[in-house]
Amino acid sequence: MSGTSDKVLMKGNDAIAEAAIRAGCRAYFGYPITPQNELIAYMAKNMLDKGRVFIQAESETAAVNMVYGASAAGARAMTSSSSPGISLKQEGISYAAGADIPMVVVNVVRGGPGLGAIAPAQSDYFQATRGGGHGDYYCIVLAPKSVQECADLTYLAFDLADEWRMPVIVLADGMIGQMMEGITLPPERHPDDLPKRDWSAGHLAERGRKEARHITSLDLIPENLEAKTKARFERYERIKEKEVRFEAAGTEGADIILAAYGTSARVALGAKKLAEKAGVKVGLFRPITLWPFPYKRLASIAESGAPILTIEMSMGQLVEDVKLSLLERAPHTPQSAVHLLGHSGGVIPTEEEVFERIHTIVKGNEQ
Repeated sequence: MSGTSDKVLMKGNDAIAEAAIRAGCRAYFGYPITPQNELIAYMAKNMLDKGRVFIQAESETAAVNMVYGASAAGARAMTSSSSPGISLKQEGISYAAGADIPMVVVNVVRGGPGLGAIAPAQSDYFQATRGGGHGDYYCIVLAPKSVQECADLTYLAFDLADEWRMPVIVLADGMIGQMMEGITLPPERHPDDLPKRDWSAGHLAERGRKEARHITSLDLIPENLEAKTKARFERYERIKEKEVRFEAAGTEGADIILAAYGTSARVALGAKKLAEKAGVKVGLFRPITLWPFPYKRLASIAESGAPILTIEMSMGQLVEDVKLSLLERAPHTPQSAVHLLGHSGGVIPTEEEVFERIHTIVKGNEQ
């Protein structure tokens, strides 16, 4: 099956699944949870139809460790879940980071903490961008704002995971996973076009080797483990230089900058249009890579001194990275100029609510 220039109507969850298949995902392991169940159902049908591996594991913990094993053996592999399920996968993600094993993990975020609700949220931001499990590590985190980006960023995630040998998280809130839009699907990758995993346990080119290849995150010699971790963090610095992605619209000369991602960015765009009709110039800054975060670019935008309103479906997590971007980089914009409009529990901000907050800040009624 090749790529098509014709648009097809797909749900976000289905677009993620189809893009993963087209990116060369050979093995999927998961466990059902709302609001990502369409994703696992799509993989169940279409992976098996293509003769690839699909397993509904006995638990989230089992699923992520199956991904670890399949990837270590040389296959592009993926798992997906929603918030509580991702928490259960964190140990396996930490193992993969420690063993330099590429994998793609999709989190279609719902409200929390605990079992919370099945409505969309963005309250897993800290978990995704700060590693999430134990130890010193990061994951690349990609945040789609549309069904098209669900496909495009999932497709990209597999390449990034292979290039940098690390877990890559696609962080889509529940609204993005459930909405339907017309999209153009990426082309299907031929197996011969996929990266050669010379490091893997199953690499056939070294079948005659005398020593077995042992892929593990375990190292009981402190100095050795520290050296490996430092080398990994040097790789992270290269990622920060090469893989930062963002969208900035109307930020030059703006009266106020809106910072948001995912569904919140869609809401912010609508509020921007309302404000501009009222004569307020509004800029929109949307990080696409939540890690690495585009600190330098946001700092450059903030040097104008315009206040920043962060909009997110959490009690304030993205706003911390917005504030960090200003430290020692945008001296003309104090931390007090960063404002937060946050919702939790599955509540989605409205365009009108954001517009009213813009009006309050620009008019100087909010300190």
